[in-house]
Amino acid sequence: MKYFVIAGEASGDLHASGLLKALKRRDHDAEFMGLGGDMMEDAGCKLVKHYRDMAYMGFIAVATHLGKILQNMKDCKNAISEFKPDIVILVDYPSFNLKIAEFVKKTLPGTPVHYYIAPKLWAWKEYRLKSIKKYVDRVYSILPFEIEWFGKRGYKVDYVGNPCADAVYNRPDKEESFESFCTSQYLDDKPIIALLAGSRVQEIRSSLPKMLEATKNIEGYQLVIAGAPSIYDKLYDEIIATSGADAKVVHDATYRLLAQSKAAVVCSGTATLETALIGTPQTVVYHIGGGKWVHRFLNIFIHVDQVSLVNLIANRKMVKELIIENFTPEKVEAEVRRLLTDEAQQQMKNDYMELRRIVGDAGVGDRAAEMIIDAVNTRCSE
Repeated sequence: MKYFVIAGEASGDLHASGLLKALKRRDHDAEFMGLGGDMMEDAGCKLVKHYRDMAYMGFIAVATHLGKILQNMKDCKNAISEFKPDIVILVDYPSFNLKIAEFVKKTLPGTPVHYYIAPKLWAWKEYRLKSIKKYVDRVYSILPFEIEWFGKRGYKVDYVGNPCADAVYNRPDKEESFESFCTSQYLDDKPIIALLAGSRVQEIRSSLPKMLEATKNIEGYQLVIAGAPSIYDKLYDEIIATSGADAKVVHDATYRLLAQSKAAVVCSGTATLETALIGTPQTVVYHIGGGKWVHRFLNIFIHVDQVSLVNLIANRKMVKELIIENFTPEKVEAEVRRLLTDEAQQQMKNDYMELRRIVGDAGVGDRAAEMIIDAVNTRCSE
């Protein structure tokens, strides 16, 4: 079968790549085309666009790159029309993907559209549910509470587990020692504080300076930044130099870094759940300009009082969130210092055990792949 898959950022690329591998195990003649990143390409997907040319966040960034965004949309539509897939699989990235879903249903009406990793409509933009009901045939949820949320609104979704479990539990180098990791990455032998500042340029520019300012005076620890895919060293080097912090960057080693870190400061997103499943104590941060007034304005539209996946899945404040006006170097430093205490370390590890039980086991990609192939085959036989 022919699969067209669309992921618009690093986490989507990671999780889509796992799904593609699972599909290939069941469908040896599978052909993949789509929009994504290096990991999808390594899994056998012919890329129409790389997500580095798609990941624009915020009104200003979108407005200034509108021409490029519209061209990406046009190129994607043309590629789908020429490829004539048996199924289109969307991975998060709703502002782009829901427009593609509409296009597919109007131009290739017999082609099923499935959503792997549903948009977070429970947080905001619930009106998008109308588009999902109209243009999406099936949704695979990776967050257990979404089953009830969608169900109450008249749309059935399938919970397949969370792909972070696959990525974390099946990762190589799980038995790597601290000494081996530091040697391989040319690091010191001091305990590590990890800084995960996101995968987009805008996120890194707004978050990393405050992360470095917050942690540079914590003695006895080394600061190590998880380099995001497709982000050049020059950006990190400029921010580190300006901050005056003594920090290093590692690439293609985020899970290994987290596994060897005593604590982490993590920009809100998929990385918060990955950090928790690995077991690293963390504080979650998120930057939006405008301070408390913008925060109050956003609360009109945002329907949850927590932002991190860890707290949302646990349905309680398991990790401390420092967002918008509360994301200050002073508050981050105080929380990191607390996380480094023996009491906080033990409490966080106990909490993470509870979270792992809720998330479930690995095998997410396999479960979703089986459902996708069964659905397509059933449709073809009708």
